[in-house]
Amino acid sequence: MQFVRFTLAGETDVRSGTVESGIIREFAGDMFGDLAYTGRQFELSKAILKAPLAPRHIIGVGKNFAADDAVKPPAPELPVLFFKPQTSVIGPGEAIVLPQAPEPVKYEAELAVVIGKTARNVPAEHAGSVIFGFTVSNDMSASGYYHPDGHWTVGKSFDTFCPLGPVIETDFDYRSARIQSNVNGVPKQNSPIERMITPVDRLIAFISRFMTLSPGDVILTGTPPGAVAVQGGDVVDCFIDGIGHLINPVQAAD
Repeated sequence: MQFVRFTLAGETDVRSGTVESGIIREFAGDMFGDLAYTGRQFELSKAILKAPLAPRHIIGVGKNFAADDAVKPPAPELPVLFFKPQTSVIGPGEAIVLPQAPEPVKYEAELAVVIGKTARNVPAEHAGSVIFGFTVSNDMSASGYYHPDGHWTVGKSFDTFCPLGPVIETDFDYRSARIQSNVNGVPKQNSPIERMITPVDRLIAFISRFMTLSPGDVILTGTPPGAVAVQGGDVVDCFIDGIGHLINPVQAAD
């Protein structure tokens, strides 16, 4: 099932719904708990899609993909993790706004895992039971703002630096997926999930050892090689077959 959040032309209210055969069925309530269909339906083609959820926490992992021609290293005991704020989230079609300086700013196409149940100390073999679904993310990074002692928080945290969408897909076999991207129509990334160093189930197991995961938390699982710096006027398309295209224009700082 596919979940979306959307607005309609001339409206500001954000609605929620599920998508089937190009039709959105609006619902009220919590997608992770009790929801009730309102009876209203809308054509997907006429809806303005927003980020498919307003995340509770956003946890990212860095350095988590091996190149296709490289030997994949073993999963580290301590993955490189970071947080992104809720204010970094935007949806499909919304502009990524670059900071004034310093450059460069890179995009990073990633698979995002949406947690659907409260989870603490989850064994890797049970990680699938706490996953609600998956969406596409673009983990924007301004490396010029990385701290020399190693933390990435500022460089990952600018407003608009976490596009998500277009949908949350709950029926999705991430193990056979490929992460792809292009900039201005030019292919840049194309890698199978199999090249992920710390896989999704082990990421959930590790993160849930030190923090309780809750419905609405999002885990960004890392990006394959090939991502490049972008500039104002570029259009970035991050896509995963089975979920869809997350397309965002890039806007230079005022």
